[in-house]
Amino acid sequence: MTKQEKNEVIEVLKEKFSQYNNFYITNTESLTVAQVNKLRGICFNKKVELKVAKNTLIRKAMEQMDESRFKGAFDSLNGVTALMFSESSKEPALILTSFRKDINAEKPVLKAAFIDGDVFVGDNQLGALRDLKSKNDLIGEIIGLLQSPAKNVISALNAGGRLASLVKALEDRAN
Repeated sequence: MTKQEKNEVIEVLKEKFSQYNNFYITNTESLTVAQVNKLRGICFNKKVELKVAKNTLIRKAMEQMDESRFKGAFDSLNGVTALMFSESSKEPALILTSFRKDINAEKPVLKAAFIDGDVFVGDNQLGALRDLKSKNDLIGEIIGLLQSPAKNVISALNAGGRLASLVKALEDRAN
């Protein structure tokens, strides 16, 4: 690879790092070509970009962008590395989990994930990443919590009216 080609790869990676707030660093080392192609197809269908690059070029792109921001991910840059870029923080985790089940293997391995500025290191983080709630999910839950007290008050007032009429009916019956 010439110096010019390396610089082009670094520029493409820098563009991806600035475009996406979420990316996963995975190891696809023992996958067959057919399995990698299948993974690429799944990623494409789920709007996740899969890029394979040399670790040194990934590191240089990160350093040129903001070395301190990506520092926690540097130790994960070893072996065969594939990057998964996504708008969704958990979609790559869902893809990795279902792909592993599909091929009945423990690969690809999650080396690290960069989610909105936080770094999750290690394959053991995959479950936590899979269970992350999106911003819209959290907003919906907050709205539901805020609406809940108002609904309870309205229900109590409605029930109170029914309770009063029930007590009155029982009183009338007794007389």
